[in-house]
Amino acid sequence: MKKFFAILATVACAAFLSACNEQKSETKSNADDSFNKVKAAGVFVLGLDDSFPPMGFRDKDNNIVGFDIDLATEVCARLGIKLKTQPISWDAKEQELNTGKIDCIWNGMSVDSDRARVMNLSDAYLKNRMIFTVKDKAITNLAALAGKKIAVQNGSTAQKLLDASDAGKAAKEIVPFDDNQTALMDLDKGGVDAVFLDEIVAKYWIVTNAKDYTVLEEGLSDEVYAVGFRKKDQALRDSVNNVLAAMKKDGKFDEISAKWFGK
Repeated sequence: MKKFFAILATVACAAFLSACNEQKSETKSNADDSFNKVKAAGVFVLGLDDSFPPMGFRDKDNNIVGFDIDLATEVCARLGIKLKTQPISWDAKEQELNTGKIDCIWNGMSVDSDRARVMNLSDAYLKNRMIFTVKDKAITNLAALAGKKIAVQNGSTAQKLLDASDAGKAAKEIVPFDDNQTALMDLDKGGVDAVFLDEIVAKYWIVTNAKDYTVLEEGLSDEVYAVGFRKKDQALRDSVNNVLAAMKKDGKFDEISAKWFGK
């Protein structure tokens, strides 16, 4: 399994890729008490789509596990607080964050200008590519998707990319699903002809489910993942950023990466 993920797990080793080019902090870290509130409560509530392997998902015992969960668990341990994972509707993630039901969105969340505008994003920590996966071996390129049904997760950056793309406009129908797992299962049943999603998720699902599916070489976008906080929560964002940077220096980040991706 490891060989499928070696190229996907390329993390920024010299420094984290910065999402700050797309946003300006509204407050300084010493001008809010967002971290102190979490510290006082002793709990850091992480919002996620719990069907997004390998970033955050339920294992056979119904426990929420994943690469992001391991990262967040270590961050919380170093900050002296407890991690609480809170499944949310991905389509309503901004609302869940801004109403205070969660402290962050940490679940393989791609950076784009819209998210940078409404959230205070951490430094980016992982690279990803948005791709099409298909079951029919006759579909070998984007042109072959014309007139086909393409599935995508509702409320995702993938949905926005697909809607605006030539491939999306040439499709017979774009079918939204609540999560990628359900979309992939519909592909398996023949309900759709392709799924447009994160390459990390697609290849993990293909390998773990022993499917003979194809990931098309032609994708639509290279992306990076970041953690999303409320716009005003600069102190909390900086605290998490600082611990992640320390984990990069002392090798813990690489240890977690090797566990999930083989590199």
